[in-house]
Amino acid sequence: MTRYIFITGGVVSSLGKGIAASSLGALLQAHGYSVRIRKFDIYLNVDPGTMSPYQHGEVFVTEDGAETDLDLGHYERFTNHDHTRFDCTAMGRIYARIIEKERRGDYHGHNVQVVPHVIDEIKAFITHETSDMDFTLVEIGGTVGDIEGLPALESIRQLAFDLGREKTLFIHVALVPYIEAAGEIKTKAAQHSVRTLLSYGIQPDMLLCRTDRDLPQSAKEKLGLFCNVRPERVMTGKDLKSIYEVPLYYHQEGVDQQICSYFNLPATTPHLEPWKQIVEKFYQPKDAVDIAVVGKYVQLQDAYKSLYEALNHGGFANDVKVNLHPIDARNFEDYSSMADALSLCDGIIVPGGFGTHGSEGKIHAITYARETKRPFLGICFGMQLSVVEAARNLAGLKNASSTEFGPTDTPVIGLMTEWMSKDTLQKRHAHQDLGGTMRLGAYPCHIHPHSLAHAIYREAVISERHRHRYEVNTNYKDIIEATGLVFSGMSADGKLPEIVERPDHPFFIATQFHPELKSRPTAPHPLFKAFVKAALDRRQG
Repeated sequence: MTRYIFITGGVVSSLGKGIAASSLGALLQAHGYSVRIRKFDIYLNVDPGTMSPYQHGEVFVTEDGAETDLDLGHYERFTNHDHTRFDCTAMGRIYARIIEKERRGDYHGHNVQVVPHVIDEIKAFITHETSDMDFTLVEIGGTVGDIEGLPALESIRQLAFDLGREKTLFIHVALVPYIEAAGEIKTKAAQHSVRTLLSYGIQPDMLLCRTDRDLPQSAKEKLGLFCNVRPERVMTGKDLKSIYEVPLYYHQEGVDQQICSYFNLPATTPHLEPWKQIVEKFYQPKDAVDIAVVGKYVQLQDAYKSLYEALNHGGFANDVKVNLHPIDARNFEDYSSMADALSLCDGIIVPGGFGTHGSEGKIHAITYARETKRPFLGICFGMQLSVVEAARNLAGLKNASSTEFGPTDTPVIGLMTEWMSKDTLQKRHAHQDLGGTMRLGAYPCHIHPHSLAHAIYREAVISERHRHRYEVNTNYKDIIEATGLVFSGMSADGKLPEIVERPDHPFFIATQFHPELKSRPTAPHPLFKAFVKAALDRRQG
């Protein structure tokens, strides 16, 4: 039977519970245990698919096509395990399922209440298909005290009662700030956070104290005393330069030893060599490259979290530091200003996005990359705009555009109305709900044998994850290819373009899918590995 570790957070949001859960998962794997990590979000959205990146950060897509919280990206990168739609849910989905059951009459006329109906649905989510795991880690979103999160806390309290405390461990992540003016570490906020947790019937077994410095033993003992936690289980969660250093730091703190001790598991020596190698590459790069990311949501780092991490992975593979230069495409509506902004970069990425804002700036960036032979990687919307750029500037189709931007007489990009998902025909139309209506999840792509894509992947058929509504209109395929932009990757049925590239360019490739979603620090995605290598080659000249 699996052992459950419940991870809650207090004092403030954005404490890094996702990194904590991911690092704990990696550390337990290093001891030889099987691990599954799940995320329960407390907002009333069904999923983050319709949420603004400014509000929520990126939407991470699983192999089976679930739109999930970005923390699942961390889980996958740290544990190298593909997650599914069963590993992430939100309070909105729980309520939607309950209302659906009530409308069907599944509750046989009973009152539908938070206890037991909401609680039972949450418990069912947490325990679904976990019996074959040594550990199931469950991250509870939000902050202790949030009114939306009370049912989640009651659910894990009940699970600890149902399963027994010997099978459940509560870890509370709390802020322990250093007050510069007083010259002291302050523990009171964490104490109040634990007291709130206690008021819901949950006694944390371990404290993970988020701080910018090592906690002195006196602070650990004080927190242990007033939070009713053994001092040896009051752990420092210090800010580090690289998130991939966290598993090593937790081991140094003894987090893994204390977890094993709690569950009466034998102490073993973890295999941490891969993490040590990654951290060494981070701190001791042999060179550096400057990469411009020309996007729409660059003000919020989390909006492109997987992309930035995939670039870091490409840097690890080439022993270089990747210096990221986010550029807000909305601020560069003319070509010359965009050219000036990109003049010092070694490579250019145009990532995914939605809507018209910033599209002209992105097209200028693509033109600059094409004309100056800068290494270029377009992703999703970046591929679509690469086609628009070729149509407008090289094929003479001045009105070429996407129907996403409004009516056009030259729709080189159009709404995807139907496609095959495995053996099922999926159909969409312009006026239906937005949530969950895109081409989502992993689809095969067939690569032309004499192409850059084939040289990078070294495979004829690959599988990559998608998240988009619009596709390249193949009615314009011959016209576009006449400009030198070739379609080197297609869907299995040959109807949907997946990869475009320029054979006359040192490195110009764009994909309809999101390769960043499958990159890992221990297994960098081949596209990012090759892109960073091309940028390094250009820098070294």
